[in-house]
Amino acid sequence: MSHGDQQGYSDYGDDTGHTRTRLPDHDPYGGAPRRPGRSPSRGLITVVGVVVLLIAAIAFANRGDHSSGNTSTPKSSRPHTSPTSPTGTHPVQTKTNGIPSNFAHTGQGAQSAASNYAVALGSTAMFKKDSRDTLLQLLYVPDAAARLQGEMDQAYSADFLSKMGLDAGGNAPKGSTFVSRVSPVGATVQQYSDSDAKVAVWCVGLIGMAGSSSTDPVTSSWKTWTFDLRWSDGDWKIADDTQKDGPSPVPGDDPAATSDEISKAIEEYGGFTYAR
Repeated sequence: MSHGDQQGYSDYGDDTGHTRTRLPDHDPYGGAPRRPGRSPSRGLITVVGVVVLLIAAIAFANRGDHSSGNTSTPKSSRPHTSPTSPTGTHPVQTKTNGIPSNFAHTGQGAQSAASNYAVALGSTAMFKKDSRDTLLQLLYVPDAAARLQGEMDQAYSADFLSKMGLDAGGNAPKGSTFVSRVSPVGATVQQYSDSDAKVAVWCVGLIGMAGSSSTDPVTSSWKTWTFDLRWSDGDWKIADDTQKDGPSPVPGDDPAATSDEISKAIEEYGGFTYAR
């Protein structure tokens, strides 16, 4: 995706490149010709007026509010937090097999867990059986992991991998880079209790093959990934998850990057640990 071209700016001025400002010949408010100067008495009146205004401003700033002893900011005037702004105060400090773990037993912790789980499940690790099985055991509750293992093996079949340009082991051809990456944009709690939580994660995904001989270039897509989480063994685990398309913004018109540029970006730019 890309953004529209930026418009240039024009400078107005004379042929030397300097901007000229022409003063009006008449008073814009009264229409009378401009006076050549100001009398000393009028200048004194102006100075006195400024001093009086300054004293009044200082007195106003220092006055005490005797109407109430409550000096707190009215609730209605306090700034409101944007629903998608980062509000987590305790990002996780631990990882299990490279995946963030030990999330807080709160609504924020559930959002952090769901966001990081979307990243893991949208990675290239899902296209290789060993790493896929590890993710299932790590991220899902035991009964869900057992149920999904066979389904996942069928979904990531050799035929499917071949259509993605991968061999039966999930490996890209020599000289090519397989891209599968998810970046959460925001998260929201739809339901929450001490034992269960439903969290929706809005995210953008990249998938495709970057290489000179690729017939499946890297493209982007927008999804809402909803996780039914369960508090299990001291952490949030996935009991079930679903996806739906969008909401998708209007695509921009920047030129697409070359395969080499995408491959280089994937290798150079690492991911993040997400905290709500």
